Amino acid sequence: MTSQVPCYTIINSPDLEVPNEMQLKQDLEKGDTNVKIETLKRVIKLLLNGERYPGLIMTIIRFVLPVQNHTIKKLLLIFWEIVPKTSADGKLLQEMILVCDAYRKDLQHPNEFLRGSTLRFLCKLKEPELLEPLMPAIRACLDHRHSYVRRNAVLAIFTIYKNFDWLVPDGPELIASFLDTQQDMSCKRNAFLMLLHADQERALNYLASCIDQVHTFGDILQLVIVELIYKVCHANPAERSRFIRCIYNLLNSSSNAVRYESAGTLITLSLAPTAIKAAASCYIELVVKESDNNVKLIVLDRLVAMKEHEGMEKVMQDLVMDVLRVLAAPDIEVRRKTLALALDLVYSRNIGEMVLVLKKEVAKTHNVEHEDTGKYRQLLVRTLHTCSIKFPDVAANVIPVLVEFLSDTNELAAADVLVFIREAIQKFPALRALIIEHLIEAFPQIKSSKIHRAAVWILGEYVEGPQILEVIAVIQQTLGDVPMVEAEQRRLAGDQTEEQKQQQQATESAEGSGNASNKVTSDGTYATQSAYSLAPVAKAEKRPPLRQYLMDGDFFIGAALSATLTKLALRYAELQPEARAQNRLTTQVMLIMSSILHLGKSGFPSKPITNDDTDRIFVCLRTLSERTPEAVAVFTLYCREALGKMLDAQHDEDQRMLKEKQKATAKVQPDDPVLFAQLSNGRDNQLGENVFESSLNQALAGSKNAQLSDVASPNSKLNKVTQLTGFSDPVYAEAYVNVNQYDIVLDVLIVNQTNDTLQNCTLELATLGDLKLVERPHPVVLAPHDFCNIKANVKVSSTENGIIFGNIVYDTALNTNVVVLNTIHIDIMDYIIPASCTDTEFRQMWQDFEWENKVTVNTSFTDLHEYLKHLLKSTNMKCLTPEKALSGQCGFMAANMYAKSIFGENALANLSIEKPVDDPDSKVTGHIRIRAKSQGMALSLGDKISSSQKQSVQAA
Repeated sequence: MTSQVPCYTIINSPDLEVPNEMQLKQDLEKGDTNVKIETLKRVIKLLLNGERYPGLIMTIIRFVLPVQNHTIKKLLLIFWEIVPKTSADGKLLQEMILVCDAYRKDLQHPNEFLRGSTLRFLCKLKEPELLEPLMPAIRACLDHRHSYVRRNAVLAIFTIYKNFDWLVPDGPELIASFLDTQQDMSCKRNAFLMLLHADQERALNYLASCIDQVHTFGDILQLVIVELIYKVCHANPAERSRFIRCIYNLLNSSSNAVRYESAGTLITLSLAPTAIKAAASCYIELVVKESDNNVKLIVLDRLVAMKEHEGMEKVMQDLVMDVLRVLAAPDIEVRRKTLALALDLVYSRNIGEMVLVLKKEVAKTHNVEHEDTGKYRQLLVRTLHTCSIKFPDVAANVIPVLVEFLSDTNELAAADVLVFIREAIQKFPALRALIIEHLIEAFPQIKSSKIHRAAVWILGEYVEGPQILEVIAVIQQTLGDVPMVEAEQRRLAGDQTEEQKQQQQATESAEGSGNASNKVTSDGTYATQSAYSLAPVAKAEKRPPLRQYLMDGDFFIGAALSATLTKLALRYAELQPEARAQNRLTTQVMLIMSSILHLGKSGFPSKPITNDDTDRIFVCLRTLSERTPEAVAVFTLYCREALGKMLDAQHDEDQRMLKEKQKATAKVQPDDPVLFAQLSNGRDNQLGENVFESSLNQALAGSKNAQLSDVASPNSKLNKVTQLTGFSDPVYAEAYVNVNQYDIVLDVLIVNQTNDTLQNCTLELATLGDLKLVERPHPVVLAPHDFCNIKANVKVSSTENGIIFGNIVYDTALNTNVVVLNTIHIDIMDYIIPASCTDTEFRQMWQDFEWENKVTVNTSFTDLHEYLKHLLKSTNMKCLTPEKALSGQCGFMAANMYAKSIFGENALANLSIEKPVDDPDSKVTGHIRIRAKSQGMALSLGDKISSSQKQSVQAA
């Protein structure tokens, strides 16, 4: 198998015209310095794009290498890094001896920049024959006066020792003695890094000798020290007591990066309560003080991960108030994560303090106008809601604060308040009087029809006793004069209505009795203006809120109001024994309802009343006039029962989700091996998760939950292998497609099935969709029946189905041949993950998203529930409709589904399917509507559903 080409510097360039080699030679020989610079740049770009110019090497050595221009020197370093240095038989080219001599002179050059950059270049060389003559010059650079040269000399020795230790057998001793004499932090850091990887014992001895001065070191050296302590303690847990004090000290470092790494290392080395508290406090301090939102989110993720650990959660519960300090950050995502974390950690001892902080935060949002203020208020409302349900003792303190939100212009926050009040009033009977009292106070100030509608329902369902009359009075106040048609006619005729008279009296009492006003003219004298000479100013008609909704054509509020008034009249009739009082209230209520009906048909509102609302109001009128027991029972009993059942179902669903989470985090499976501490080698199960191993997992598999065994198992790779050419083709190729979040790595196996040597065998790829090829794969030479692996990286920028296609081009002794490859389809499912959202958020997104894709159901399934399961499995979406709402067989089904992509894009779907109940063998019919913000997402998801349906039909 051929060896892989070493990695080198990538310089992206647009498509280049391939110039004549003779022209390039002429420019390099006879051009001035600027021409040579431009020509050299072109040669480098051509080499990177796969071209070969073996004849140019000698030209560059003769005419370009002696030039002392610094730009040319830098470009030559890149050129010698990427140019092929061996012949076809693998031997080093003779010309490279001359290059080696030139670089020996550069290593002794008086300019420290040239020395340092040459040393950096030597780190990338993989030919020991070139490095061996340069070793004395590299060693001499360790004693150079400038730190830039010294630190690059250490790195050069480190990489040479790592790759060819026989070239510098005394490397660790040399660097250890160098470390003892150095004062520059960057030199010390590089030297210590080499000892960490090459000779850990020497690194430990050095650290032990200066462990008390670690806090005075620079941050770059401190980071390497943290890494050393971590590795040593994981390899030998007995060393923990020796170094853990050093980690504690580094928690107070002036560098945030060092503090972050030290806190992460501390909790993996020790699970003592003091260590957990110190690390968590350090993380919280970092979130509060760091200005970058990305850093805040990363550190908050670390705190959330700590909270998931059972032993750490109890210690972190005392830090809830510190966590809430993060709310000072303006970013909504940071605040959302902070509130979720605090809500998970809070317990009965500190819930009171947390509620006080949240109340202060609520007060801060009142006079602040910012684009995220509305969302933040909504977050605070939901958090206080959850606190009150979780700890009923604080509900009485929370309710007055939240009721203030009902008059808020942000409808979403007010709706969340009413959801909370509805649940609280049902679950806590002792608080009903308090809630009703505050709700009646806030009722006239509500500004939204939707909020008024929900508030009316709550008042109608739970008001009892003398408060019934109070509620009806408030409703009449917010509705205005009744009958409404006559009031509107008077308004049109210019007569004053009752509310206008009251307003005018209030205005007259506030103003003075004078009817002339003094005006100051431009020259400073006074001019008197009479009220009679003023033109009348038309004032905007201001109606009471409920009347305004009806005039705008929103008669749904009228139907809801009628149902509420009916409930109140029926309840009053039960409480009030006197028939006259009963009838007085009932006729008052019926007058309001008939007035709403009359207004709806009068033509005054912008839209007439709908038939549904008319029928509903008629049902209420009929119920009040006839009082049939069945209808009365619906109004007085069944409405509240329905709410109770809905809240119970919601609670059951939350509990089920909680149990699923707990099952997912089970540490020990039934068939796991039992570990005996006495028989272990001293390394197992003593320390926390190995962060290096977990980061390797993530890099390999693209997800935090993947195990190394899963990644390494052959089955996982075999499932993702795509055959690119036929078995009878002269070149056989197959690709292993590994999708890792934003990258796709193609590992292509190419097999030469002929008896000829294939020269310049090149894999040429192109993409369709939002995919971008990062680099062009390197040409290879394949011996007869030889094989090699070529890797190609593809960047992904959005959630769309993508296609990768291309061909393999190779030269034989006679001609150039091309083998066309099979296309590789990149599946959208690799980027989509199930997610959840509330019904309100779903409706809002459904309204906002402009791209819709309607897919007709064409399937062999005969069961509605089975089809839904198949759809959820094939699209990676989550069903938001509760299971209880979907249970039973009624011949039709409607469900909402939701998913998110790793790029933060939302995908919504609505399923509407049916089948005849009397024909069990009939197939499911209907359609699926998909909505997304981008066209690609909607189309790709529709294609995925269509293809999964075809597969199920073919399988049947």
